[in-house]
Amino acid sequence: MAMTMNGEVQLAAPREAVWAKLNDPEVLKACIPGCEELEKTDEHGFRAVAKMKVGPVSARFKGKVTLSDLDPPNGYKISGEGEGGVAGFAKGGATVALAEKDGGTLLSYNVEAQIGGKLAQLGQRLINGTAKKLADEFFANFAKAVQG
Repeated sequence: MAMTMNGEVQLAAPREAVWAKLNDPEVLKACIPGCEELEKTDEHGFRAVAKMKVGPVSARFKGKVTLSDLDPPNGYKISGEGEGGVAGFAKGGATVALAEKDGGTLLSYNVEAQIGGKLAQLGQRLINGTAKKLADEFFANFAKAVQG
């Protein structure tokens, strides 16, 4: 099952500061809902463990995250894939763009994701609703991290 979503968040911080936080594993770990581990494996890669609950299905996903198409301080592509055992798998990516706006930074994102296994059987509306909630939660946490 494939899904896409996009959005933008206005952050009250300079673009260079937002860029630095987007590349800080501690900040990302604190902002990703359910993230238990996020460990740098190489210059542009991380190993991740996150616990997720989608409707009645709970799973701990283990996977990897990679940053590519780096264009400091304008944006990058972040890709990830995770295995959740019987719950299934998830993989996807987001293009993140930063632009100066109103004395702060406008962060725009386009997300494409695919899921399979038990999760895919839950239905498009539940999956999309959960994905949107997780994205909103991440960006709310990220906005706090940038401004705090």
